[in-house]
Amino acid sequence: MRILVTGTEGYLGCLLAPTLVEAGHQVVGLDTGYYKQGWLYQGVPLTVETLAKDIRDVTEADFEGVDAVVHMAELSNDPLGDLLGEITYQVNHQASVHVATTAKRAGVERFVYMSSCSVYGVADGTVDETSRVNPQTAYAVCKSLVERDLAPMADDSFSPTFLRNATAFGASPRMRFDIVLNNLSGLAFTTGEIAMTSDGTPWRPLVHGLDIAKAIRAVLDAPREAVHNQVLNVGSDAQNYQVREIAETVAAAFPGCKLSFGEPGADNRSYKVNFDKIGDVLPGFTCDWDAARGARQLAEVFSRIQLDAETFTGRGHTRLKQLQHLLDTRQLDDSLRWVA
Repeated sequence: MRILVTGTEGYLGCLLAPTLVEAGHQVVGLDTGYYKQGWLYQGVPLTVETLAKDIRDVTEADFEGVDAVVHMAELSNDPLGDLLGEITYQVNHQASVHVATTAKRAGVERFVYMSSCSVYGVADGTVDETSRVNPQTAYAVCKSLVERDLAPMADDSFSPTFLRNATAFGASPRMRFDIVLNNLSGLAFTTGEIAMTSDGTPWRPLVHGLDIAKAIRAVLDAPREAVHNQVLNVGSDAQNYQVREIAETVAAAFPGCKLSFGEPGADNRSYKVNFDKIGDVLPGFTCDWDAARGARQLAEVFSRIQLDAETFTGRGHTRLKQLQHLLDTRQLDDSLRWVA
């Protein structure tokens, strides 16, 4: 199968592409290149040929000969989405729909969209794919809007699948330190201390980046009818954690790390997620990683490369800082397009 992956130069995209190649697929990439500087270590066997292009500008010619698209390239991170406002909707919602409609016109049969469990927002009890979505941020709202707009496009010639990923974690050469477990691990290694500003009671589901790649591979390998127009939560029931548990797990992986908690925080997002459906739809799919193993992986990587505080706090691995730098230095205009 010839697969086009958007976002191959991102945190998850650089893990996914080699996974698909290993499975025997032909993979090409598309990425605008905002985060090309964020390479932390040599940790993947290959990088695929990637077209430098904004997803707002894709044409049918970009999908010539493509059997499936995995769409990952959006503006990620909740604070980023809130800061950029309307641009977030133009890129994450409107451009994602543009990618799908253009791919469909070009004859692409399979379309895998990277959604997020953040669409559940604030929820009492445990939610599943049939639960009402309740997005609390611009990032999550856009995810729910893309799901809404792509589902009616499904027909005999075009088959979308929506993967609502839990919060990602784990090592990646294109590392992100602005997601919870990775951030706490970086603090533990570079400062020896995790000082939480909240009490850590909200619930978050987690999933390792390699398990997300495994799920995408399983969807593409599955019979079309099994995954046609399906929404699947990606993760495992065992990886619903309170933020307090995540911090405790990370601290345990970094000997001597001090851990403290604060008062209840203003962020009210909290949800526990049921992951039964993905195992039913994709028989045999299970997650290989949990938070403890992921924290130990990060401890090993940080020790091997001798991660320093400047790298950890720098713009190369924090989405908001990198985009702000590109805007401040006028490499990007106000619409987040490259300046010639």
